[in-house]
Amino acid sequence: MAVEQTNTLWTKDFILALVTNFFITMVHYLLIVSMALYAGERFEASDSVAGLASSSFIIGSVVARLFAGRLMEVVGRKRMLIVSLAACTILSCLYIPSGSLGLLLTLRLLHGMAFGAGNTTLAAGVQGLIPPARRSAGTGYFGVATTSSTAVGPFLAVVLSAGGNYHGIFWFCTASSICALLVGLLVRLPGASPVLASSPSAPAPSRMGRRRLSLTSFVEKDALPISVVTLLGGFAYSGIVAFLTSYTREQGRDSMAALFFLVYAIAVLVARLVVGRIQDRRGDNIVMYPMLLIFAVGLALLAFQPGVLTIMFAAVCSGLGFGGLMPSVQAMAVKAVPEARIGLAISTFYVLLDVGVGFGPVLLGAFLPLTGFAGMYAALSASVVLTIGVYLLVHGRKPEARRPVGAHVGGAAAGVKL
Repeated sequence: MAVEQTNTLWTKDFILALVTNFFITMVHYLLIVSMALYAGERFEASDSVAGLASSSFIIGSVVARLFAGRLMEVVGRKRMLIVSLAACTILSCLYIPSGSLGLLLTLRLLHGMAFGAGNTTLAAGVQGLIPPARRSAGTGYFGVATTSSTAVGPFLAVVLSAGGNYHGIFWFCTASSICALLVGLLVRLPGASPVLASSPSAPAPSRMGRRRLSLTSFVEKDALPISVVTLLGGFAYSGIVAFLTSYTREQGRDSMAALFFLVYAIAVLVARLVVGRIQDRRGDNIVMYPMLLIFAVGLALLAFQPGVLTIMFAAVCSGLGFGGLMPSVQAMAVKAVPEARIGLAISTFYVLLDVGVGFGPVLLGAFLPLTGFAGMYAALSASVVLTIGVYLLVHGRKPEARRPVGAHVGGAAAGVKL
């Protein structure tokens, strides 16, 4: 379905897309927080298998994202979004009657695939709703929905699972998935109509391209270099998600983890509301270098004993740094490719993010006995400092990184409406 591109950012379709994204990502974070505990209590799973019940969702998401960019070009963005949201709804219902650990792991894998396909399609379609001169700001605003869900989802997981009432979680996830599907039906996503391989009117190169599979069929090479920054940032962030609670508990300060994530969510929200506007007006470098440095400082602070002030400052720095980093890099990945390849660029971005966040804890956990928590966070801080050099090599030296987007989109930024 064609959608006319306007200079207005806050259109009805953009707002509906934000709402849809909020519901599906809230389900994702709600389940990923509670699933390991559920598997352990319901099926007496070992710690490693219970962890797999949580991380198998990420595995499924990565697999789906590899194919989503190419598949949405074939079947169409709207059709793929609706099928994915419908699958999420059905799979959320099936958690309730699942009576074995094997079935639970299978559901988690399939649910992750449905989420990965739907989230990637929605993120790609939203880029067509954002005026080019507001690309960074619009991407940041879209990320606010994810930011909100990272706070609401884990909170609801604690409330709904009180007393071991996990069915309450699954019913709530089903209701949220239904809401996402109903709102998603109303969203009009821009993009070319799907060109089926069997269509006689399809250009010969398109048909041939669909027959020959290669690495570029699943990964956008022009978006890959800048997405490496996402991989490294996600890897560093995984140390916070996976180990901060254990770290504070080891120090006898359980409440510090809750305080961190509360302050972190607020800082991320501020970053995503502000950083994109600065990036659009002043260029990429003006935001990327400070955010990477601030993120490194936040991780370094975690290497100290987690007192109230230390945790709060670490949360602010981590939220401003990593929270502003992700939409900024995503906007750069999108700007690096032509319109027809945006779907694949979004897919590439999210694949590397999922790999960093999802598989980082495995590598960090292997070295944790050698470094301890404090040593791990110090090492992660150093890795983010090194990421500054990676960014400089892959993007920071380019002329477009030093000037605002309006300078190379026809100077239309001044006439764009909010």
